[in-house]
Amino acid sequence: MKYLCEVSYVGTHFFGFQAQKNKRTVQGTLTQAAEEAFGVPCAITGCSRTDSGVHAKSFCLTLEPKDGRLSIPAEKLPRVMATVLPPDIAFRAVRLVENGFHPRYDAKGKEYTYLMRPCVVADPFWQNRAWQIYRPFVDGALERMQMAAAAYCGKQDFASFMSKGSKITETVRTVKSATVEREGELFVFRVVADGFLYNMVRIMTGTLADVAFGVLSPEKIPAIIAAGRRVAAGENAPPDGLYLTRVFYDEKDFSKTE
Repeated sequence: MKYLCEVSYVGTHFFGFQAQKNKRTVQGTLTQAAEEAFGVPCAITGCSRTDSGVHAKSFCLTLEPKDGRLSIPAEKLPRVMATVLPPDIAFRAVRLVENGFHPRYDAKGKEYTYLMRPCVVADPFWQNRAWQIYRPFVDGALERMQMAAAAYCGKQDFASFMSKGSKITETVRTVKSATVEREGELFVFRVVADGFLYNMVRIMTGTLADVAFGVLSPEKIPAIIAAGRRVAAGENAPPDGLYLTRVFYDEKDFSKTE
């Protein structure tokens, strides 16, 4: 058995999830804290590799003490970890799963949320928490972005929405839902898919911004997807407004044995 942990963190001062030498990362911070809590080295395995500055409201990972002993009850682990973790990361919930479960390979899909705030003057309370855009949206921007987002849905080749440098060769993904809503001063883009390419959500968002500016017609999204080239899509939106908000699993996978 091992712990399956739901974790939240503000990514501003992390160089992404994956451990890196001489850099503050989520995995590195959790590994150090877990060893302090359990008194032995622990293995931390995440559901994805979020980039520098990206946030998570519901990031899933497994925690395995190297001695095999689950010495802290699962229901008490969030409070124990709170005593050894910095304030920008916390455990929300913990349960036990079998050793055969993998938080990344058993994930059936993920939901990301991106926050956009068009403005003339920045709001310091949204600093590093939303993309504050100093360019006006055209009238009807919400409806335009909703139409564009709908075109993302379905099983399609999203090569146009993957940054260079990725080693991934299979670029077909199934987007199950993609919506844009207005919540006060924010435009909120939510997208659920069975998987995401490198920077895929940030490029989707940058393309939606072009639609909101009026420089791109929402009807052009299918052609951008069909092009299969990164240059066809919009800019790579900054990491500030991006949140991993949900990871989807089948209950039966929690009981997989090695």
